[in-house]
Amino acid sequence: MKRDSRLSGVLHVLLHMAETNVPMTSEALANMMKTNPVVIRRVLAGLREHQLVCSTKGHGGGWQICRKLETITLHDIYLALDKPTLLAMGNRTEAPGCLVEAAVNHALNHAFQDAENLLLERFRSVTLAQLSADFHQLKQAHGFTGNHEHSIFQGE
Repeated sequence: MKRDSRLSGVLHVLLHMAETNVPMTSEALANMMKTNPVVIRRVLAGLREHQLVCSTKGHGGGWQICRKLETITLHDIYLALDKPTLLAMGNRTEAPGCLVEAAVNHALNHAFQDAENLLLERFRSVTLAQLSADFHQLKQAHGFTGNHEHSIFQGE
């Protein structure tokens, strides 16, 4: 099963957006993420529906984070992405004809549910502000005083 990296990608985009106070175009964000602007617009439109980002049209327009970073959790973003599957593992069959497999499914279903609950609980406790602070701490720890190497801003 292929990994779903949308949450990671969206977090990457949002943290870059958090570094500026000007709207970012989907073209600039797509260039940074090495994808198509349509992909960026589609994902950010879902975030806009959940009031995490705002967009403005026209010259000087683009996408911005429209809430304080402290109020946006990983769980908020997970919901805006339509709750992608968290775990790649699953049962061999959901309707086993074998009692042994039924016992295995029962045990695994409880373990999977516990793991998902723990992960979602963690998502609820991590904010974009914390991720931004982590980025700035890493930047300082590496002695980097300039702009991020994947900068999407003119002249950086």
